[in-house]
Amino acid sequence: MRRRSADFRRPGRRRLQDVVGWTSCSVVLVFFIYILTKGTTKIDSTHQFSRRTFRQDRIIEGFNVTEEMLSPDSVTRQINDQISLAKAFVVIAKESNNHQFAWELSAQIRISQIFLSNAATRRAPLTIKESEHTIRDMALLLYQAQQLHYDSPTMIMRLKGKVQALEEQMSSASERSSKYGQIAAEEVPKSLYCLGVRLTSKWFKNLSLQKNLMDKTHKRQVEMKLKDNDLYHFCVFSDNILATSVAINSTAINSKNPEKVVFHLVTDEINYAAMKAWFSLNDFRGVTVEVQKFEDFSWLNASYVPVLKQLQDSEIQNYYFKGNNDDSRTPIKFRNPKYLSMLNHLRFYIPEVFPELKKVVFLDDDVVVQKDLSELFSIDLNGNVNGAVETCMETFHRYHKYLNYSHPLIRAHFDPDACGWAFGMNLFDLVQWRNRNVTGIYHYWQEKNADRTLWKLGTLPPGLLTFYGLTEPLDPSWHVLGFGYTNVDPQLIERGAVLHFNGNSKPWLKIGTEKYKPLWEKYVDYSHPILQQCNFH
Repeated sequence: MRRRSADFRRPGRRRLQDVVGWTSCSVVLVFFIYILTKGTTKIDSTHQFSRRTFRQDRIIEGFNVTEEMLSPDSVTRQINDQISLAKAFVVIAKESNNHQFAWELSAQIRISQIFLSNAATRRAPLTIKESEHTIRDMALLLYQAQQLHYDSPTMIMRLKGKVQALEEQMSSASERSSKYGQIAAEEVPKSLYCLGVRLTSKWFKNLSLQKNLMDKTHKRQVEMKLKDNDLYHFCVFSDNILATSVAINSTAINSKNPEKVVFHLVTDEINYAAMKAWFSLNDFRGVTVEVQKFEDFSWLNASYVPVLKQLQDSEIQNYYFKGNNDDSRTPIKFRNPKYLSMLNHLRFYIPEVFPELKKVVFLDDDVVVQKDLSELFSIDLNGNVNGAVETCMETFHRYHKYLNYSHPLIRAHFDPDACGWAFGMNLFDLVQWRNRNVTGIYHYWQEKNADRTLWKLGTLPPGLLTFYGLTEPLDPSWHVLGFGYTNVDPQLIERGAVLHFNGNSKPWLKIGTEKYKPLWEKYVDYSHPILQQCNFH
């Protein structure tokens, strides 16, 4: 069979291929148009965002907060000023017990603060139109405050009256506090009273204690030590058994050669037996302890001692023991009769008390010794009588703070800026003392102060006069003060040889400073039977 020519063949398959081709092209064209349209839209939106960001940046750059606050026409500044004034009125309203008005002011302050916060967030200056409502509401409250007499002149007068009333209350409270503190400091704790009674009873009941002291061999050995100037002699004048015991025990424990240490104790007749019993019952590492009572000193009488002579005067007795004729002008601490006690003034008679000694260290009973003190005795006083630590690091401890410089005698003889020093740990050269008649100097000034016009009371002011020009400064580490009334530098505590609890807060009292009590209590043997019987803990 003969095939048809190409012109006469069927075109079906070729038509199908053409349709598929045209369809594919159309799809590709549509997709391309879509892509172009999407790209154009994205570019337009990006362009619009960029323009918006640029416009916002220009607004931010154009808004200066500092300039806005400093501008006299600034709405922000006006609102801030209203808030500051309103805060002051809130305090005044509360002081006047107008709590409702104080609440209204506080609420409006919060509204104004929120308004300013929102303005700061948008970073655009406030306009008068949008701020009018907030400013008006606050202004109405501030006007109301003025109508309630919360204006400055009225409040100044009211506050002055309140300040004056508070000052009077504070003065009264301070005076009461001083009195109660002084009473607490002078109080004899029950435990200390119990200790004295039990020891006195033991001394008179236990005759063996007295016999041991009366043993001829023992007595001869002690007497030799009491006069041996090659030993280290200390003296304490006290009626406090436990405090004296701590001073001696701490010295003994920290001494390199306790057998060379001699303590001379002087007390009064009331505590004499108790002192004798306590230091007979207890050993202090070989330290020699002598106990005397000042009533046995025949030379200690009114014809020789100005203080005893002054005590015979009825006016003095009324002043110190009854508190009359003063209208409470003098602080209670200066009216304390203990300042007239011979145990306090005996420090000015040390050469008479110990006529055989050449050098002695005087200790107050409220000290703790934490270093060996033997090196004190080798210190050269350069011809002076008194070796003491100066306390003039602050102006309070200069002469003008202790003495009455309106008195011509004081002005003529003493430099007001001379450096003060402290009793409590003093090295005395008794040879120079006798040569310079220091006790006579003390008598002179004590008699001049019979009317209490040179100084009020105490032993330090007459000491400053007596040893003026006769005092050799010692290294401050020998005597660290302040443990009874103030805070002390820990480095000074660590270096200190003698720690002094001067002030009212004695470590054996309830009012003692708690953080410093362990420094003192570690030298008390609370397991001692007598201390346990008297509830020491």
